[in-house]
Amino acid sequence: MKLIDKHKQLIAWYKNKLGLTDYGLLWLVFFKGVFVALVLERLIVH
Repeated sequence: MKLIDKHKQLIAWYKNKLGLTDYGLLWLVFFKGVFVALVLERLIVH
């Protein structure tokens, strides 16, 4: 349970620091994932 509690604290810290709602944070993480996937795709394919 310690890891889960730490993860929840980290999410809350980022939300407060960036001034985002849960919905905004989800969009941010989504686009971060898309960006990382595109970079990895470029590195592996080309």
